[in-house]
Order: sequence, then structure tokens, then C-alpha cells
Amino acid sequence: MTAQLSQTTLLVIALAPLVGAVIAGTTGRRIGRANSHRVTTLGVLISFALSVLVLKDVVQDGARFNATVYEWMNIGGLKMEVGFLIDGLSALMMVVVTFVSLMVHIYTIGYMADDETSPGGYQRFFSYISLFTFSMLMLVMSNNFMQLFFGWEAVGLVSYLLIGYYYAKPSAIFANMKAFIVNRIGDFGFILGIGLIVAFAGTLNYGEAFAKGNELAALSFANPFGGEAWMLITVTCICLFVGAMGKSAQVPLHVWLPDSMEGPTPISALIHAATMVTAGIFMVARMSPLFELSDTALSFMLVIGATTALFMGLLGIVQNDIKRVVAYSTLSQLGYMTVALGASAYSVGIFHLMTHAAFKALLFLGAGSVIIGMHHDQDIRNMGGLRKYMPITWITFLLGTLALVATPFFSGFYSKDTIIEAVALSHIAGSGYAHFAVVASVFVTALYSFRVYFLVFHGNERFHHKPHPAPDDHDHGHGHAPHESPWVVTLPLVLLAIPSVVIGYFTIGPMLYGSFFADAIHVDAARHGAMHELGAEFHGPWAMALHSLTTLPFWLALAGFATAWLCYIARPDIPAAIKARTVFINRVLDNKYYADWFNENVIAAGSRFLGRGLWHGADMGLIDGTLVNGSARAVGAVAGVVRRVQSGYLYWYALVMILGLIGFMTWQLWPFLGALLAR
Repeated sequence: MTAQLSQTTLLVIALAPLVGAVIAGTTGRRIGRANSHRVTTLGVLISFALSVLVLKDVVQDGARFNATVYEWMNIGGLKMEVGFLIDGLSALMMVVVTFVSLMVHIYTIGYMADDETSPGGYQRFFSYISLFTFSMLMLVMSNNFMQLFFGWEAVGLVSYLLIGYYYAKPSAIFANMKAFIVNRIGDFGFILGIGLIVAFAGTLNYGEAFAKGNELAALSFANPFGGEAWMLITVTCICLFVGAMGKSAQVPLHVWLPDSMEGPTPISALIHAATMVTAGIFMVARMSPLFELSDTALSFMLVIGATTALFMGLLGIVQNDIKRVVAYSTLSQLGYMTVALGASAYSVGIFHLMTHAAFKALLFLGAGSVIIGMHHDQDIRNMGGLRKYMPITWITFLLGTLALVATPFFSGFYSKDTIIEAVALSHIAGSGYAHFAVVASVFVTALYSFRVYFLVFHGNERFHHKPHPAPDDHDHGHGHAPHESPWVVTLPLVLLAIPSVVIGYFTIGPMLYGSFFADAIHVDAARHGAMHELGAEFHGPWAMALHSLTTLPFWLALAGFATAWLCYIARPDIPAAIKARTVFINRVLDNKYYADWFNENVIAAGSRFLGRGLWHGADMGLIDGTLVNGSARAVGAVAGVVRRVQSGYLYWYALVMILGLIGFMTWQLWPFLGALLAR
């Protein structure tokens, strides 16, 4: 018999960060900075510790939980409730979310120590990140679509607040508004998908909806454009994935993520490593029983993910802001995860989500440590030689970089290489293009990753030419020279570096080829057999790493490393020469494929033109001018005529009555007079 997890424990996991957020948000200015970060960090620490215990029970004892905690309302048999579904998938996500959040909370104590954005801003920031953790936990622990949508929208709302934390900066306000609007576009598709499930399955509960999957797959409706009918399950899954495209920043709904770097660096790690941007990946994996019924939806995901992986990685090569390089790296890695989902390798997508959470949070926080050491300068062209000034940041950043480029035995290697192999074995339409894209991205990833690494930590010191600022609170007693960050910043780097190195080696077997996701992820092995074939060829993590030394991805990664070393250490004149000979390509990359230009000058301008047209034509012209003011003018005109009849003179009224009487008698006697005249 399957062991049952404690409902009380699950409630504490979800609500502890919320309690901390409420206390810091409502009483932060009274209890002070220190107590605000203590109470929020304690709340997340409790959630993390209990999440680890839950994961242990799930793995060792097979413990599960799937029940309603609170029923909100029941409308015509449609239940709207709060409930938890805890299995291998959600238990893993709970640990990932709370661990990264805990590291971010600790890191923020040092990073935001000198922040004076506004009175109470420090406390508000901790309240926001704790509230974000609560929202993400509600999303991954849900057992129904209503709670999923609540968590989905809550993380979007809090991310809006966090990205725009520096509310006095116009660029930050533009960035958070951009993130909010782009995500609303994706969420429109998401809620349409949920609406189709509710309309045709008649339930919001995951299990009940999945049980009716075959019935939904048999339904279709007329194509509004003519031609072959549309399958309901395909439309539903594509609508759900459109929501994932917004949250997980897939082309063309990717444009918000790079601009979100306007928020403080801890937010970059929290939102873009393991939480908000991976919500879409988690959602699709959770919905695998539905997605397995539509090869068209899988093919759509495969192509979108491959395009994101390759083309967003190319943009990382030309970025000079250290945080933006890591941001475009996140976009590329999210593309890898989406490709895995499209190849029906859902477990590999979640596996890469887990390994990516560790090394990408490490890289973001490492970038923040560099920014602190460089006195808040983010331009990598002004750095160089920081290795001797920031030894802890240097070594941890190097470990994160090695994991990102899929160095054998590092965590990122096991997940990324498995994605490439799964796509190679996939027979979904578009798998050939996807395989080319993810293989080519290996070289691109190594190139932009080591470009940043070499420019920041090696080579000539390029920060001496900058004017020396007067010593202030941000100097930490170091003047203009770079310096290592305080322990509250470097401790999370060390703790994140450990899983970045080892977690893939120890978990690939049970997670991908064991029973860890057995009852959480459904794959139709008869139609999508990539994972079954990979399982037959897997002989352990050590053998997999040794075998990779003879494969194309390893040599492409090595070529990327060599190219970066040649261009940025041995011959730093080469990049300028290449740029001079590829002006057009460089312009396209600098302008990010003109996606922002298109959005602002075509979509936004078209929307403004349409809005003005509807305002002037429909609102002012038809509604106000014709229906409202027009009817008023018509009444006024009629009243102007009728008013002349009401003269107030008695003789006029008598004349009107006599004329009226004559007219009435004529009308009544006319048939009789007509008959007389006819004789």
C-alpha cells in the first residue's frame, strides 16, 4: 500500500513563505531590515527542509498525496478547489524551487545591503521574493487547473513587481510592463486551453481530465479556414503550450526576458533559473497524458524549442552586459528543455530543468558578485584579470560555466547530451531540424560562455582606465580596486557549485531510466520510443561520460572553447576584424533580429492605429456620435417641431381641433363617399 504524505506538512511547505512575506510586507518598517530578512529566510528554510523530507519519502517509501485541501465552490458539478498532487515530479520541483529561493534569500542579504531605493524598499524586496516562492509552490503542488492558473498568474504578478523594483528608472518600468504584457499574450492561449478542457471534459481536476484524454482525442471541429477538421486535443495542447511560450520565453514571446535584467541580480537568478521561466516546462510535463495524444502539438514544440535554442544562443555572442549574456543563455537552455518535451522525452526536460537550476542560478549570482566587486559596472569590456581579486567568485563561476557547456561528468553534460540523443532518435516531424539546432548550439554555448569567462577573469585588467570614484558606501573599504564579495554572497555560490558538479552523475539513472517519474509522466512508448531506446543503451553515468569523448557535441564544445581562447586571450584583435567583415550579420544580432523593432513599430503601432480607429470611428462616431448624441439630436429636432404646435393661444388650439375633426371625419367617411362616387 502506498504511504500517504501528511497534509499538514504540505500546508506548512506552501504557507511558510507566505507568512514570511506578509510579516515583512506589513510590519517590515517597524521590525527593521534584519528581522525582515530573517523571517522571510526562515520561512523559505522551513519549506526547503520539509520539501527535502517529502522528496525522501516519495523516493524511498513511494509516498504520494492527491486530495482536496479546501473546496471553494461547486457550480453545476464543476468543483473549484485547492488541492495538492505530490509525486516524483512535484516533489522534485518543490526542492528545486525552495533550494534556489533559499540561496537567493541568503545572497540578497549581502547584495542589497546598501540599497536605498526607498524607505522600506529592502523589506519590500524580501517580501516580494518570499511571495514569489509561495506562488511557485502553489503552482507546482496543484492538482487542478484552477490552482495551477492561480499560481501561474501570481508568479507573473510578483515578477512584474520585482523587475520594476527600481521604479525610478524608466528602463525598469518599461521592462516590467513589457514582461507583463508579453506574458498576458501567452496566458490568453493558456486560459483558452484550460477552457477547452473544462468545456469538453467537464472538470478542473488533473486526474479526471487525463482519464478523458482518449475521448477528447476523438473530438474535432470544423476548420474556420476550410480544409481538414481541427482535432480538439491538438488545439487544446497548442493553446496550453502558448501559455508555456510566454512563461518560458520561447520565440516569439521571448522578448521580455533579456529586458527583465533591469531588476536586481537576485531576481535574475530566482526568476530565470529555477522558477518562473521553468513553469511552462513543468506544466507541459505535467500535461504529458494530453500532449502524447497529439503529434502535431509535439512537432510544434520541437520546432519552437529548437529555434529558441540556436538563435537566442547566437545573440549571447554579441552582448557586453554580463547579466544579458547569462539571460540569453537561459533562453537557449529553455529551448533545449522544450525540444526534449517535443521529442516526448519529458523526464529529460525536467532533468535538464533541475541541473540548469543549479548552474544557471550559480552563474547569475556569480555575475552579481562580479558586479559588486566592480562597483556596479556590468560591462565585461571594463573587466579582465578578476581571478586574483575574486578567487571564490572565479572558481565557482568557472564550475558553472563548465556545467553549462556540458563538460563530461558535470551536471549539465548528462542532461544536455541526453536531450541531443533523444532528439536524434525521435520520429516527430521537425526532429531533423531540431537535432541540427541543438547540436549547433553546443558550439555557440561554449563560445559565448567562455567569451564571458575569459573577458571577466583572464587577460588584461581593463578597469584602470575608468575614473576613480570618491569612496562611498559601495566601496566596502576597497576604493576603486575590485574585491571579493562578503560571505553572504559567496556562500550561496559555493552551495550552488556543488550540485552543478555532481547532481547529474548521481541522479541520471533513477530519474531517466528508473521509476522516479513512473506515475507522473506518461509516454506512449509504442509511438514515441526515444526514451525506451536510450534506456537500452545506457550503461551508467561513467560509461556515458567516457563515450561522449568520441562524439560530435564534445568536440564542438571543445571547438567553442578554443575559439573563445583564440579570440579573447591569444588574439584579441580577431573579433574586431570579424565584426568589420560581417557588418550586416552583426547589425542583425545587435538588433536582436529586429524582434523588438517589429513589436514596437508593427504590432504596437498597429494596435495603436486600430485603437485610435475604434476610438474615433466606433466609440466617438458610432456610439457617441450616432447612438447617444445622434438620438439626443433627433429628440431635440422632433421637440423643436412639436414645440411650435404648443403656442399657448386658445384660438390656435380651437383651429387645430376643428382641422383634426374634419380630417378624422374625412378619413372615416371616405369609403362611403368613394362608394357613392362609384355609382
